[in-house]
Amino acid sequence: MANRGDTQLQSQLALDPTVEALKAIGEPSRLRIIAVLRHGECSVSDLCEILGQSQPRISRHLRLLVDAGVCTRHREGTFVFFGLKRRTTDDDQYAALTEGILRSLDSSDPQIAADRERLHDVRQRRAAAAHEHFASVADEWDRESAHHVPQLVVEHALTSALDRSLGTGHFGNIIDIGTGTGRMIELLADRSTRIVGLDTNPAMLRVARATLDSAGIHQAELRHTDLFAPPVEPEQFELVIVHQVLHYLDDPDRALHAISRLASPGGSVVIVDLMTHTNETLRTEHAHRRLGFDANQISNWCRSAGLDVIDHRIAREEPSNRLEVGIWIATKGHRT
Repeated sequence: MANRGDTQLQSQLALDPTVEALKAIGEPSRLRIIAVLRHGECSVSDLCEILGQSQPRISRHLRLLVDAGVCTRHREGTFVFFGLKRRTTDDDQYAALTEGILRSLDSSDPQIAADRERLHDVRQRRAAAAHEHFASVADEWDRESAHHVPQLVVEHALTSALDRSLGTGHFGNIIDIGTGTGRMIELLADRSTRIVGLDTNPAMLRVARATLDSAGIHQAELRHTDLFAPPVEPEQFELVIVHQVLHYLDDPDRALHAISRLASPGGSVVIVDLMTHTNETLRTEHAHRRLGFDANQISNWCRSAGLDVIDHRIAREEPSNRLEVGIWIATKGHRT
């Protein structure tokens, strides 16, 4: 006898799209593909290696899965990545259908287990390549970060501010603007339903993928995109993170208006950035457009963007001549 949840699911699934989704999934290679993608996004070349099939054949399978709404597709530099369509709302029943099929698979099946092992090998090589790139820019990264208080101090202040202002529970959908190495995703993934990271630099996204793979975080969606016109629906995120991004921008005020549109009504925007300073080295050697911000400046910009600052604190280390980092938490009002 079907339980109430199964009956409700059946009543909400339209016949034709359900048939198309089941036809797309109901083929051995495509079932293997979605079993791999449950562990995170992969490129076409990744899947060719894992399944041992040609690029045209894998591309055809993926096209059918995307057309049926089972998988998503996005470009990242010269690569195209595919992932499972994930539930963004409780009534996203076609994503729930895929999840149910995957739960019914025997993870110890020899073919599924072999694919999972090859996925691990692919990720190991991906991580090695990403770390090689990061090593090439690590000296500059270290020189820049040496100017402000240590990241661990900032992270402690950030998590304390989030807990105090928004509670210690689950945040829901999170988007990280300018994700860089993926550290904010790593810090907050276990408090998310869905978590998305955006960056304009494909090389840094490869670093982020390697970082998150190493941390066992495979559900994150990483996107190479214009940070302020991302390919996501507006008002879908309960928490928007803007970590050390605004000082690179010519017009932070306009950027905050775009960022505000991503937050759901009643959702929150968290801004982490340098407080006002006079260190011109960051402008001349590290491409900072702004030498930090004062509290009123950020608060006024937030208010203009429909956000109300509910908490502001400063991460500092004493005694120290390192630059202070400000943390602002703002909420977006409900529509009337």
